[in-house]
Amino acid sequence: MRGVFTAVVTPFDPSGKIDLAAFRKILADQIDAGVAGVIPCGTTGETPALSAEEKKLLIRTAIETVRGTGVKALAGTGTNNTAETIEFSRWAAGEGVDGILVVTPYYNKPSQAGLIAHFNAVADAVSCEVMVYNVPGRTGVSLMAASAAALAAHPRMRSLKEATGNVAFTSEILDALQLAGRSMDVLAGDDATYLPLLSVGAAGVVSVASNLFPRAMVAIQKFADQGNFRDALALHKKFYPLFRDLFVESNPVPVKYAMTHAGLCGDTVRAPLAPLSSASVETLRKSLERCGVAPGSRL
Repeated sequence: MRGVFTAVVTPFDPSGKIDLAAFRKILADQIDAGVAGVIPCGTTGETPALSAEEKKLLIRTAIETVRGTGVKALAGTGTNNTAETIEFSRWAAGEGVDGILVVTPYYNKPSQAGLIAHFNAVADAVSCEVMVYNVPGRTGVSLMAASAAALAAHPRMRSLKEATGNVAFTSEILDALQLAGRSMDVLAGDDATYLPLLSVGAAGVVSVASNLFPRAMVAIQKFADQGNFRDALALHKKFYPLFRDLFVESNPVPVKYAMTHAGLCGDTVRAPLAPLSSASVETLRKSLERCGVAPGSRL
């Protein structure tokens, strides 16, 4: 699980129905850009607002579209209900995903023992890789470094999406893994910390920004893998305004607006999300211009 994995948006038509043609267009652009993988049904895909059948449609479409291209298809299957997560994860594994993205259970705030038991139960139930997803800003609970090292003992938990935004915490996780004699690919869960985390040993990123400019994100990875942090930093600096302002409001509202600007899909979001405010539109427009994202551009 090394490289750029795009947390793909779910495009809707103006009536609010899934725009499957736009979804396929986005996936085709990701394949052409050379990303390592695509992940439908994550936070960026507005999963809480999707029905079970809509999630299955998106996952099946992603699997079919990337088949034979070398791009991996992962599926966001995590919930705050262990039995429900196991059921959906088994379905996704049976459909042929390369892996599943499983978030720490939200709202019910389990203990570290509860988190470890949850992830182990899911990993025991499936045949594919499990990418653990740590995002305390949305879930209200965070894995400890020792817990991540404990999970790495499972043969199917080989990667972790780390979205605390704390570079030092990645070093703490990698140190805990080393002390335990285990390994796990750590991927940045925030675009702004992508390059900083690569510099301390992370393996890649699960990205929102790569919906919009996947080629630039892939280039950052290639430069860093070559030890060319000068050119990687130049790209980080160029696109930092969007790393920041794609989160000027709740994800994925800003990135959907930006993708409309780029001609990739519409900006419709489902309630309870609301369209981007006029103030945020102005902020985002300025950053799109600064970063050279012109209408119809493919970066």
